[in-house]
Amino acid sequence: MTPVSGPDGMMWSGGGPAAAVPNAPPAPFDSPLHPRDTADVAAAVRDAAALGIPLRIRGAGHWLDAGRPVMSAACILDVSALRGIVEYHPGDLTLTARAGTSLAEIDAAARANGQWLPLDPVGAAAGSLGAALATASCGPLAAALGHPRDLSLGLEFVDGRGIVVRGGGRVVKNVAGFDLVRLTVGAWGTLGVITEATVRLRARPEAECTLALDAPRDAEALATLLRSLRAAPLAPLAMELVGGGRMAALEAGEGDAVLLRLAGNPVGVDAQRRHLASIGTARELPATAWDHLAAADPAGAFTLRVSGRPSRLAPLWLGVTAALAHTPGAHCQASVERGVARVVVPAGDAATVAPLVRSLAREWHVIGERLPAEAWDVLPPAASDRLSRRVRAAFDPYHILNPGLLAPTA
Repeated sequence: MTPVSGPDGMMWSGGGPAAAVPNAPPAPFDSPLHPRDTADVAAAVRDAAALGIPLRIRGAGHWLDAGRPVMSAACILDVSALRGIVEYHPGDLTLTARAGTSLAEIDAAARANGQWLPLDPVGAAAGSLGAALATASCGPLAAALGHPRDLSLGLEFVDGRGIVVRGGGRVVKNVAGFDLVRLTVGAWGTLGVITEATVRLRARPEAECTLALDAPRDAEALATLLRSLRAAPLAPLAMELVGGGRMAALEAGEGDAVLLRLAGNPVGVDAQRRHLASIGTARELPATAWDHLAAADPAGAFTLRVSGRPSRLAPLWLGVTAALAHTPGAHCQASVERGVARVVVPAGDAATVAPLVRSLAREWHVIGERLPAEAWDVLPPAASDRLSRRVRAAFDPYHILNPGLLAPTA
């Protein structure tokens, strides 16, 4: 097909939107755009708006199969070339990097100064900073050290008109535009293409250890254990309830367990360890257990989150695990402090997912991550209310940025 030239000079290998293919760029736009910098991104978005071509935004590509199907996305906008640390001020505990920079690269730079960025989304550290912020992905560290919105000080992004927008700042004290930053983080690219971010770092703890306590299968006993842990004089970086299948994969036992990541100075860690012994018998696991849990999703797995009040995590947990009992390979992991359980179902069991979602949604709040198409129909759209529609219209008036990902385009 003859390439089309946009007003800003970008060459498009197609002449208009093609047939709908969920979460993929349908032909004829089979040649992704590869902008080299923010100016290129802005030019691409302006051209797409002028030509009426929707864009599917891609970084490292780890989240392309998540969210509602992007039914009309016709061209991939690949921002993986926007890489590198722009500024790093160890004394201020702040770092600015381009969106395509991997979390592993940021970790290596911060580690050299005894610091870290406590973003631990599901998946490998090869994932990009931009994707972690765009999806607001939370891992076990979120309850103690902050969610992605809490760690984001400033953003640069390109909105749906091709305008470069900057919110927040590059120092901790500068809160100008903070609400704009919080609005964009977690918007899944539907308000703008994140091109650069400034994040807040933390000092690495001097010492840490990971301990596991067996979790009872009785609802009352489990609730008592979780209450005791939440009320105890402990300051864990993470406290996760992990299913028996995952524990067996870690070679750490066969039954459910609560994993605690204790950290601080050596004296403080030892004091917490001693207090934990008064609650139950704890066994130590290698620190790599957290990396294994983060990478536990099998290829193509379906995932969802189920939440309730933290005080009701015991019945939530037992209800979810009972629902998964007859699905081989399915597993669950929950944040004790947040009351959120993440459910993983193997790709071969797609037919079980919609009934599972329907059953859990009767009592709990369910959010989809990766679901088969029929399961999305069970859940209400995440951003279809009037306020969300008006916000999207303000930032993306031509409806070209990941259309349909959070809500139907109609």
